[in-house]
Amino acid sequence: MNDSEKRKPVIEYPVKWGYKIIGTDIDKLLIAVEKATPGLEYEVTPSNISKGEKYYSLNVTAIVPSEVVRDLVFRKLSDHPDIKMVI
Repeated sequence: MNDSEKRKPVIEYPVKWGYKIIGTDIDKLLIAVEKATPGLEYEVTPSNISKGEKYYSLNVTAIVPSEVVRDLVFRKLSDHPDIKMVI
């Protein structure tokens, strides 16, 4: 790899950052988002429902002030027992 391939993209903060979360209970997903984004401005919009209506996905867009906060929100969402996957 050359130097240009190793560099991370430059992101200017604060930035609107998107997360897609997947789980089986919409109400529990919404509670998980509240717990993962204290003090942040965010928006939740519906995304998809699986064919058998077992899994639901939501788009979460939050205004994050830094990379540390962005990663922390991702970790909190990923670690929540009611969230099966975060993208």
